[in-house]
Amino acid sequence: MPEQSADGADQGVVGLEGLEEPKKMTREDWRKKKELEEQRKLGNAPAEVDEEGKDINPHIPQYISSVPWYIDPSKRPTLKHQRPQEEKQRQYSAIGDWYKRGVQEKPVSTKFRKGACENCGAMTHKKKDCLERPRKVGAKFTGTGMAPDEHSQIQLSLDYDGKRDRWNGYDPEDHMRIVEEYAKVDLAKRTLKAQKLQEELASGKLTDQATSSRKQYGEDEHGSQEREHNSEDEDEDKYADDIDMPGQNFDSKRRITVRNLRIREDIAKYLRNLDPNSAYYDPKTRAMRENPYANTGMNPEEVGYAGDNFARYTGDTITMAQSQLFAWEAYDKGSEVHLQADPTKLELLHQSFKVKKEDFKDKQKESILAKYGGQEHLDAPPRELLLAQTEDYVEYSRHGAVLKGLEKAVARSKYEEDCIWGSYWKDGCWGYKCCHSLVKQSYCTGDAGIKTSVSIMSFRLGNIFNQKVALHRHFLSTTCTPFEDGLEVEQQEEEPKSLMEMHQEKMREKKKKKKNKKHKKHDSDSSDEEDEAKKKEKLKKALSAEEQRLKQVAELMQIDERKRPYNSLQEVREPTEEEMEAFRMKRSRPDDPMASFLGQ
Repeated sequence: MPEQSADGADQGVVGLEGLEEPKKMTREDWRKKKELEEQRKLGNAPAEVDEEGKDINPHIPQYISSVPWYIDPSKRPTLKHQRPQEEKQRQYSAIGDWYKRGVQEKPVSTKFRKGACENCGAMTHKKKDCLERPRKVGAKFTGTGMAPDEHSQIQLSLDYDGKRDRWNGYDPEDHMRIVEEYAKVDLAKRTLKAQKLQEELASGKLTDQATSSRKQYGEDEHGSQEREHNSEDEDEDKYADDIDMPGQNFDSKRRITVRNLRIREDIAKYLRNLDPNSAYYDPKTRAMRENPYANTGMNPEEVGYAGDNFARYTGDTITMAQSQLFAWEAYDKGSEVHLQADPTKLELLHQSFKVKKEDFKDKQKESILAKYGGQEHLDAPPRELLLAQTEDYVEYSRHGAVLKGLEKAVARSKYEEDCIWGSYWKDGCWGYKCCHSLVKQSYCTGDAGIKTSVSIMSFRLGNIFNQKVALHRHFLSTTCTPFEDGLEVEQQEEEPKSLMEMHQEKMREKKKKKKNKKHKKHDSDSSDEEDEAKKKEKLKKALSAEEQRLKQVAELMQIDERKRPYNSLQEVREPTEEEMEAFRMKRSRPDDPMASFLGQ
């Protein structure tokens, strides 16, 4: 065994404390030890003596005589580890002892006793441990129907053979009850068969069956034996369905059972997923190592079959692989451990290594926190409380409605107003919804900002109205129209009217409508022609405007976008019907086969 250096703790895996490995023997000591063993076997040297003064047989194999390192670290010659240990010896129960069931040691009580079960009245358990049917009115209140007390059984102390005895606690009388029950059923069947035979003889049906069978098979001296044999076969065929079990095929005519390769209810591996790109199936070994449902997104733990590799890497397989990896790494660092040769030592070394590794990580973490700080960030509340977000499963429909789970919480910002740029749009400009501000990265003014924006818009509308009125006055003055009379009419309309004046206006309007109805028939044709002419003129103007717009867009597209004027291709105005019709007529379609001839 190679010796470890002084810095072996730094180079290899830390060994067990207090467990020293045997020192390496020299070549001369090894030769002397072998010679002494040969002399003892030949009888020329005295036998080795153990600590109790008893001789040790030199012919005992070494794997029996040598003391394990984890039992006796003294390394003295002894066979004490092969003898029964006194501290482990104890009194075991007899092999025939077993728990008693249904034994009544005391007579059944006739009245309720204090501290008994409120449901059945037994003293050996409470109401929450009662195994009887819950009564509507318990024994505590009725005082009748008291259950007997259970037998208080002492815990049995079984030895190695007693724990593994498959017939321990078996009562042969239970099997005799089953045998008697089947005997009674068989006797009842025979009596029913005899009664049925007597009824057939009395009615004359049996004679008719006998004559028909003679005509079919012919009369011979062995006819009665054949009929008896056929009746026995019929009785056996009745139970053929009971004999047919999964994995076997019973044939009542040939009286043989044929073993099938597999149960027919099982699904074949290659039929679980018919996709040719799914898991590979080897027909020779009938193996499918990969998961056939891997491409479907199903959970391997929920499907009935997840591949052969899924079953191989379950249980303690991963733990054993980790132990093997640790053994290889420890051997490379200089520690003599092996998974198959010394599994106990390897397991203890692995456990101690894990503990020391965790301690080292904790100390390293504490030193980093003590040097740089930041403990307050580790003690922060969970992410669900900070950001109002969780990892709960939520399933949505194609329209965005929640089908399963709770709807995801909206992520809030760190600001109180909780508003972002682009949440508000007005007249072709983006802004903030909280204060209706159209200036990016501006201070939030809240409701006051909304009120000021509304007032500003009303002020702008008032200015526009005043400008229109001024233009209207200028137009009337240039056309020599008395503007003052028109202004007086507008002022008169704006003044509040009395109920009498409003009634008179309604009557005038009714009279006008009656007159218009009379002249409607004569003026309908002329009005339609005028409307069509107006629409054609508007469409011509819209087409010319659309051509100018297209030319302007083509010129702007040729200019570099960095030199192009801001919002040059954007117009905040609702188009009219004529403009939309002109846009549809002038629009170029790439899928139009005559698109290349439009310019020509």
